[in-house]
Amino acid sequence: MYSLVDCNNFFASCERVFQPNLRNVPIVVLSNNDGCVVARSNEAKALGIPMGEPVFKLTKLIEEHGIAVFSSNYALYGDMSHRVMSILSQFVEDMEIYSIDESFLSFKGFENYDLKEYGSKIVKAVTKGTGIPVSMGVAPTKTLAKVASKFAKKYKGYDGVCLIDSEEKRIKALKLFEIGDVWGIGRRYRKKLEYYGVKTAYDLTQKSEAWVRKQMTVVGVRTWKELRGIPALELEHIPPAKQTICTSRSFGEMIEDFDTLMESVANFTASCARKLRAQRSCAGVLQVFIYTNRFREDLPQYDNSLIITLPTPTNDVTELIHYARLALKNIYKAGYRYKKAGVIVMDIEPQDSVQQNLFDERDRMKHEKVLEALDRVHKKYGTRILKVAAQGTGKKWALKSEYLSKQYTTNPDDFIEIY
Repeated sequence: MYSLVDCNNFFASCERVFQPNLRNVPIVVLSNNDGCVVARSNEAKALGIPMGEPVFKLTKLIEEHGIAVFSSNYALYGDMSHRVMSILSQFVEDMEIYSIDESFLSFKGFENYDLKEYGSKIVKAVTKGTGIPVSMGVAPTKTLAKVASKFAKKYKGYDGVCLIDSEEKRIKALKLFEIGDVWGIGRRYRKKLEYYGVKTAYDLTQKSEAWVRKQMTVVGVRTWKELRGIPALELEHIPPAKQTICTSRSFGEMIEDFDTLMESVANFTASCARKLRAQRSCAGVLQVFIYTNRFREDLPQYDNSLIITLPTPTNDVTELIHYARLALKNIYKAGYRYKKAGVIVMDIEPQDSVQQNLFDERDRMKHEKVLEALDRVHKKYGTRILKVAAQGTGKKWALKSEYLSKQYTTNPDDFIEIY
């Protein structure tokens, strides 16, 4: 049996942990640069606020209903997620952290347990230990566990835990579950399946395996099997290494001078380097791109990018920033106001299988020791404590975040004081 533990309205719930006066207040959390709604509390959903709605369209609604608005606080959300996952790991030996607010647990070896009771114990422990309410779905497969978790979240009668442990429950749940809500069924497949009369998850299970393979390939067959109660997906303990990594941002204010633009590019490059090192990979190709605000027709427009093939694949932040600077120098043009920049690293391969360059003059063993020390500092104190000088202060190009809450758990200056 598997379970899927899902944090309820995670971003909004994180804000409520430290501001309990918002418990019944509608909350929306905004995307980068305070652009669009990316998370909503149940109260905000009840007001009809859709995902992706630009915040400027909600001004009247915010005033009328006293909606609490927050900029995305990823430092807080990331730390709270870590706390939730740490508690979950105490109840099982095998788990997969699927996303910032979801985790699969394996109940292999729990055959003699009352899983409904044990699940309730887990849900209560997480809520008590973190203040974050969670829902749990328990079923024979990961996909069915996803289905069960949706019911656990939607219907209060389940008391946070929905258990699909019989054929009767499986069929009943699938008949009530729309095909577009099934894990792994995207918009394209939803339209295609509905065209063939497949409206619910149960409808899909009634198709033959050959039909599903023809219409949805082997990936669809896995989903079909999982919905029929046949495990086809195992827990993933190590996420698959990314083959391309991109870090980009739109700026809070448009940038004209090269030095400020380079600060942003250096930070994006450093982010790519951290992700490479986290998955023990190196990149052989780096791309830098910049462009102006295409929506400002009153301003001159310009965009450009440059790809550089590195002499030796690397994950060294100082080396990557060096080549990012060379790329930016080649594409930067004075007289334009830039709105966005980004860095992409490609041609990624495992760190242990990099083919060294015979004419490489860089002392890589020496630099690796420095990078290992940097990694330890970042892991213990966060990425803002120690960085390359080229990253600067970030004050001029930082994202707009007018509604940012405090970093209650990671920044000592924001710790709650009790007198």
